[in-house]
Amino acid sequence: MATNYIKRYKALLELNHLNEYDRRVSLKAIFDRDIADNDNFNFNAKIIRPLKKEDVIDVESLFKHLTYKTENETDNKGKIIKTRDCFDFERSKRLHWILPHVENKIPDEIQVFSANNRVKNKDVIRTYIHNVQENYIIILEPQRSGQDYYFITAYYLEKKYGGLNMIKNKYKNRLDKVY
Repeated sequence: MATNYIKRYKALLELNHLNEYDRRVSLKAIFDRDIADNDNFNFNAKIIRPLKKEDVIDVESLFKHLTYKTENETDNKGKIIKTRDCFDFERSKRLHWILPHVENKIPDEIQVFSANNRVKNKDVIRTYIHNVQENYIIILEPQRSGQDYYFITAYYLEKKYGGLNMIKNKYKNRLDKVY
């Protein structure tokens, strides 16, 4: 577990040999260090905050969002429901990559752009930090005030979920400025 805490960018966290409890402890220590307890967690001089849930900042939901993936399940009536109960090794192995990306300390080719998205039948602007070489993406959403960002997610681009083509299309339709 302690070796994960000292891993730096491009190295992947070692999680396969850990049981579920130890894996969570290791990832939570990195999450707390880099995100939850980091008073300087910002991008473009704007503070990055977790989304609010019922007017409460929900750090636990953000942690789960960065380490688990959404999958469709079918209830007993055949209705498809989305759950976030499947641990995602690919996201989790790269949890420590978030901070150096938002601090712009990555030597790789990075594309930073904003694009319009359709979220729950509303147009929403989102800002993308895309590591072209590592196929890694961080998604932020500017707050309405324009002062800060909400942290939406970060993940490794996998082909089966739209991957690189999805980001290329968003980049092609990017807005003129970064929000």
